[in-house]
Amino acid sequence: MTRFDRYIKQAIKKGASKAKLIDPGKVVVANWVKLKCQYGCSGYNQRYTCPPYSPTAEFTKKMLAEYSKGLLIQIENIKPSSELKNARRLKKMVADLERTIFLDGYYKAFGMASGPCRFCRICDLTRPCKFPDWARPAMEACGIDVYQTVRNCGFKLEVVKTLKSACTYTALILIE
Repeated sequence: MTRFDRYIKQAIKKGASKAKLIDPGKVVVANWVKLKCQYGCSGYNQRYTCPPYSPTAEFTKKMLAEYSKGLLIQIENIKPSSELKNARRLKKMVADLERTIFLDGYYKAFGMASGPCRFCRICDLTRPCKFPDWARPAMEACGIDVYQTVRNCGFKLEVVKTLKSACTYTALILIE
C-alpha cells in the first residue's frame, strides 16, 4: 500500500466508480481538442473553466511535465436525468481531494474535471467566479484527449451516442 492509496479510497468513498494513480506521461494533449470545444460545446466562451479562458494545449503540455503523479477518477453510468447533479458532484469531489492532497504537503496539487462548469446557470464573465473553491477547468478544455488518456491508463470511455444514453465523467488531479 502506497501513501497515495488513501486518495484512491477517498475518491471511491466520495462516489467515484474507479480511481487510479497514473503517470502524467500517459496524458495525451493535442491542439485539435480545443476545436471540439469551440465547435460543438455550448460552454465555449461562456464560462471561465472553458476555452478561451482555460489553459491552452501548449501550456498544459508544459504543466504536465512538472508533475510525477496523477489521480485519474471516473464516475460511470450517469443517467441523463442526473447529469447536472453528477457534474457538480465530480467537480466538488475533485476540488475537495485536491485540497486534501495540498494540505498533506503536495502544494502543487491541481485538479481538472470534465465538461463545462455547472455551478452557475450563467457564468458572469464580467465578475470574478462565484465558486473559485470548486470551479476547475475541464480536462478537454485544457487540450487533453480524454478518450486516449483514459485508454492509456487502462480505463474505458466510450462515445455517448444518444441523449438518452448513460455517460461517464472523468477527472484528473495532478500531484507533485
